[in-house]
Amino acid sequence: MCSAALNHETVSQDGKVRIPVAADEADVLADIYRDDCNLAIWRRTLSPALQEYVEAFLQNNVKFQVSLSLSPQSALTGLRKTLGNSAETASLAGDIAELVDMYCYLFDTKLVGLRLTALQKPMCPRFHIDQVPCRLVTTFQGPATEWLPHDRVADRSKLGRGSEGKPDEFSGLIRHASDIHRAAPGEVLLLKGERWEGNEGAGLVHRSPGIEDGGKRLLLTLDLI
Repeated sequence: MCSAALNHETVSQDGKVRIPVAADEADVLADIYRDDCNLAIWRRTLSPALQEYVEAFLQNNVKFQVSLSLSPQSALTGLRKTLGNSAETASLAGDIAELVDMYCYLFDTKLVGLRLTALQKPMCPRFHIDQVPCRLVTTFQGPATEWLPHDRVADRSKLGRGSEGKPDEFSGLIRHASDIHRAAPGEVLLLKGERWEGNEGAGLVHRSPGIEDGGKRLLLTLDLI
């Protein structure tokens, strides 16, 4: 497997080097254990069939939202019970169950917290940092997560109250709109947060993307319990 750091400056205001690493193979997710990595991206593409199933699921479940605690052993059964027994939900449940299994194996844990949400507006529209060790995020349909590299591009003092109520693009957080990176639908992201030991002050800065009127988004997150 060949993984690659994305090309941008890596010298941050606080002297910490944190880079995103991306590859076409799932093995890249293990790079999150690197001290200098705060984002690992598996650049996968959903199959046309799964994309069709997700579209059909969203058509019938516009306001769907669920939170579950799952183990690798219970994931598929629990998801099928929650999502239903149609062809589209079976395919989606299988894919999510595989991600649960991968996440548990990677972090040597027996249980994860899962959230699957159908969205028609941004869940977290402002740039922020997660107060967790590491979160898996993937968007099955619609615009995907936006993020900023941990270097001089992002002025972290402008996060939260530091923005003085101004939009991200005008608060001083971002120098140029072109500095904002966006994942692609289907890609699997591991976002290192503030509670990862040794990563204090270097959690990935990210936000939910805007959604056009009438657009739909299906978002999955996995967290350690």
